[in-house]
Amino acid sequence: MTSDRAVAPVVTVARHRMTTDGTGVTTLVIVHGCPLRCRYCLNPYTTAPATRFRTLTPSALYDEVKADALYFEATGGGVTFGGGEPLLYPAFIRDFCVLAPHWHYTVETSLHVPWVAVETVADAVHEWIVDIKDTNPAVYRRYTGQDNTLVLQNLERLLSLVGAEHITVRVPHIPDVNTDDDVNNSVSRLQAMGVKRLDVFSYTVRP
Repeated sequence: MTSDRAVAPVVTVARHRMTTDGTGVTTLVIVHGCPLRCRYCLNPYTTAPATRFRTLTPSALYDEVKADALYFEATGGGVTFGGGEPLLYPAFIRDFCVLAPHWHYTVETSLHVPWVAVETVADAVHEWIVDIKDTNPAVYRRYTGQDNTLVLQNLERLLSLVGAEHITVRVPHIPDVNTDDDVNNSVSRLQAMGVKRLDVFSYTVRP
């Protein structure tokens, strides 16, 4: 059972999603906070200090999303935690998953977190979507403001811990940030690490 001592700042709960956030029909839970400051952040409100959010316990979130249990069970879906960086709140995710262990759980993460955060949820999460940005450290720093050594180390450990079949790595072509060669080099490096599931795509950057 969960003690509800863990909480998370939840910005949005988006219901009835398909194909974009994991298996089956999913509910996407977007949390506030991120260690990165990407030049083209897809969810800039997750780091804006003025963003409105609700501080929820696992059981409060469960009460909100349990209405979709039939959709989850019929399609093999469940809850996807995204952001921002959901692994800033690993105890919250772990405790939530305990409440409905038969649902399918996905985490969308940059992996730019301490390894202990990954370990905390590893037994409860079924699917991982890792936004790698770029494996070139210079490109990564130019885009996110951070070093990617921790990210690559965590990905290697995660592959060993849960298996490549449970991990999708997103490799974006980001206009004015990385080139086709950068993307191809990232793909080659990730494949050499053992990544099997790659999502290579292009950002559409609004002027």
